[in-house]
Amino acid sequence: MNTRLLRFAPQLSLMGAALLCALAILPAAAEESAMAGMEMMNPAAVKWGDAPPSLPKGAKLAVLYGDPGKEGPFVIRIKTPAGYKIPPHWHTQSEYLTVISGALYLGGGDKMDTSQAQALKAGGFHYLPAKAHHYAFSKAPTVIQVNGMGPLDINYLDPKDDPSGKQ
Repeated sequence: MNTRLLRFAPQLSLMGAALLCALAILPAAAEESAMAGMEMMNPAAVKWGDAPPSLPKGAKLAVLYGDPGKEGPFVIRIKTPAGYKIPPHWHTQSEYLTVISGALYLGGGDKMDTSQAQALKAGGFHYLPAKAHHYAFSKAPTVIQVNGMGPLDINYLDPKDDPSGKQ
């Protein structure tokens, strides 16, 4: 074997090992860039707090993505106790609602008529166009997820129903 090559054998082995390490890192770096901007949250990481004063007392709310008070996409979850009611209201933007657990009863119109409401069970989905008059209630503890474009608002048809007293 060529003696000049033997002299460089340790450096060649070191360079080969470095090259192998660099190649092994490439998939991880590609995965990192593919994950850039993604959001992931397991149930234990969901941070619940009191719902804002615009909703009747007793509900809890968690923001999963975005800021529902600002322009742009958002995802929130609302946890209601048994017997929770949201009087007739409307929203400026459309909303997309999915029941995570329990059942949410939804009705359309300017007056709450619980006999006309339809049950949306766990796994159920509801699209609500902007400005549609509706009401909701739960008979048992229920968790819903709402996706939409902010800012999210709630406009009660009867100002006396607004728990925040803003109307």
